[in-house]
Amino acid sequence: MFHRPSFTYRLFSLCNYVFLIFLSFLCLAPMVHVLALSFSTSTAASAGLVKLWPVNFTLSSYSFILQNSQFLKSFVISIERSVLGVSLSMFLTILLAYPLSKEVKDFRFRTAYAWFFIFTILFGGGLIPWFMTIQMMGLMNSIWGLVLPGAVQVFNAVLLLNFFRGLPKELEESAFIDGASHWTSLWRILVPISMPSLATIVLFTFVGQWNSWFDGLLIMKTPDKYPLATYLQTIIIKPDFAKISMLQAKHMSEISDRTTKAAQIIIGSLPILLVYPFLQKFFVKGIVVGSVKE
Repeated sequence: MFHRPSFTYRLFSLCNYVFLIFLSFLCLAPMVHVLALSFSTSTAASAGLVKLWPVNFTLSSYSFILQNSQFLKSFVISIERSVLGVSLSMFLTILLAYPLSKEVKDFRFRTAYAWFFIFTILFGGGLIPWFMTIQMMGLMNSIWGLVLPGAVQVFNAVLLLNFFRGLPKELEESAFIDGASHWTSLWRILVPISMPSLATIVLFTFVGQWNSWFDGLLIMKTPDKYPLATYLQTIIIKPDFAKISMLQAKHMSEISDRTTKAAQIIIGSLPILLVYPFLQKFFVKGIVVGSVKE
């Protein structure tokens, strides 16, 4: 028999929906404002007339950005960094999580290795040892200096190893009976059925690589090797007008500095906005299943 929800429950649901809609608006409003700003004219932006909708719609800011070779070069460097970083990090994370997901009887020193990696989450060497290590390894002013230091994220490995531990052990046992090795079992059985957890880790890693700016500022000696996040940080926090050409200066007189920065932020955010919808369906399941130890 169908029972109609009580008045208290309906009131709570209504308040909950209103609160979530309001919270969503607070999260989206800054991004919508930046988007509207990027499509507005310099006069409207300078006068503070732009709120959540473009005023005197124009594509001048995007036209200016696409002619900026430094922005395009930084964009390509960020894509290269993200592809290398995600690929290497996923490969190493899988190789780390698989043996640590085994029982002590199967991997004798599992507990010692696990605590060794957990220790790195709790305690870090700090900025100076990190910088000196990169310098002594010859990674300064190199794309590998951005990728290698953070290639293994222990938190991601913990999520994945707990996911592996939650899978039925009979899957591997049947593979071993058929003559499969650990390598074959890992890549042909466990990895294909671990897509929710792997997609979550890919999203974490990609966002981290794409948005990271501080390491690029320290490692790269010349601005022409800055990743996009570092380049955007330098022009937004402290723009260097000495590096603007005469053609760019003329174009800057026709557009607003605010609209240009807004357009660059929007273009810089596009990869994450495009990738997230495809991985979102795996995100909740992956983070929940991988965080609960069986």
